[in-house]
Amino acid sequence: MNILFTTCEGALTGATQSTRYLADGLAKRGHSIFVGCPRDSLLFKMLENSPAKRIAMPFRGRFDMKTLRIIRDLVRAKSIEIINAQSSTDRYNSIFANRLYKLGAKVVHTRRQRPLSMGGALQRAFYVRNTAKIVVVSDELKRTLVKKGYPADHIEVIYNGMSPDFFAHADPSKTKALRRRFGLADDEVVVGCISRLKNQEQLVRAARHLSPNITLFFVGIEKGIFDGLAKRLDLPNRIIYAGIVPREEVVDYYRLFDLFVLPSTMDGFGLVLVEAMGLGVPVIGTHSQGIVDVLDHERNGLWFEDGDIEGLAERIELILNDAVTRERLVANGYIAAREVFTLEKTIDNYEVFFRRLIASDTDWA
Repeated sequence: MNILFTTCEGALTGATQSTRYLADGLAKRGHSIFVGCPRDSLLFKMLENSPAKRIAMPFRGRFDMKTLRIIRDLVRAKSIEIINAQSSTDRYNSIFANRLYKLGAKVVHTRRQRPLSMGGALQRAFYVRNTAKIVVVSDELKRTLVKKGYPADHIEVIYNGMSPDFFAHADPSKTKALRRRFGLADDEVVVGCISRLKNQEQLVRAARHLSPNITLFFVGIEKGIFDGLAKRLDLPNRIIYAGIVPREEVVDYYRLFDLFVLPSTMDGFGLVLVEAMGLGVPVIGTHSQGIVDVLDHERNGLWFEDGDIEGLAERIELILNDAVTRERLVANGYIAAREVFTLEKTIDNYEVFFRRLIASDTDWA
């Protein structure tokens, strides 16, 4: 198969990791895979040694003629059958290039998180008419789009999956060095999150109901962002900010945590939860969007209702203080991450989906 993935983003996000894993995995199976992304993006760098071929695309706007011409020339030269757009601007670029130049490729849009805005009926009709399918990463995200008026049969659910390489790169000696770097005592209880800003304020507020000896640890957000809130709440808890961490180092931060909390309401899947579970860290997530498809409540993790700060605090206390509950969540979470939400299954599902799409006789030019 000849496939072009496009993304105007490519920063340190779960979407970037998923696009990288998918493109690299399909290319290693012998498919002709191209990835269009900004030259200065993290994704462009990450694919440097991949069999998937990088194509620099500026994505300067929804109707960026330079990008449209790059897509046109690539589709024609490499007989691209599918354009799989991953992000906002490139969703428009993929459609406009395909229509303007009558390329005949089948355009697929992927959505990995709850849309902040879906526009009205006109935008919905534009997306549905000009795409062969819309892929979402969880059943809950599909339900959200259907409620917004998207036809259920136009939406394909394919879960994200983790590469075993991620877990293999965990280095206990590096985690030990991080403990020294941040001054963490061996018996210090650490509750944290690795993510860009996604409602971590809820975790800070929950600390008001927890032991003052619990340390909060945040990776991926601006240093000091919650200091004002902590001061207003008169929190005695220590808060550590690691800032933005290079992707290759992230794996060694997870095992600093006694508990991982993702208080997000926007995640279409929640790949960081799978990463934490696969490294033996118990997890709590918001009862929201794709998180409910990752976490089987009371089996491999716990949910809390968005805004229920006391409920979140109660669940944190339960995992930290109830050894039986903790061990059950850790054991089942490990199995889910390493056997259920695997990259191999994700690539298998995309292969079947793409082949079926290519075999269909609908003309999308």
